[in-house]
Amino acid sequence: MTRFADGEVMRFAQGAGRLAGIAGWLLGWRPDEFWRATPAELGAVLAAMRGEDAPVDGVDAGALARLMQAMPD
Repeated sequence: MTRFADGEVMRFAQGAGRLAGIAGWLLGWRPDEFWRATPAELGAVLAAMRGEDAPVDGVDAGALARLMQAMPD
């Protein structure tokens, strides 16, 4: 099991709390929405808000069917 110094835990907690507040203020996210989002999802939303949308290739029907079969929930 990895041990973290108390300072590292506090820095994480303070940073996460700050990001949760920003997500609530800018995006209207409730805490549960923030905690369910991945860092990549939060980054993508914030980048889009800054107008940094990158073109994204869509998912074809076959890939979507495979994803739905692999993750039925």
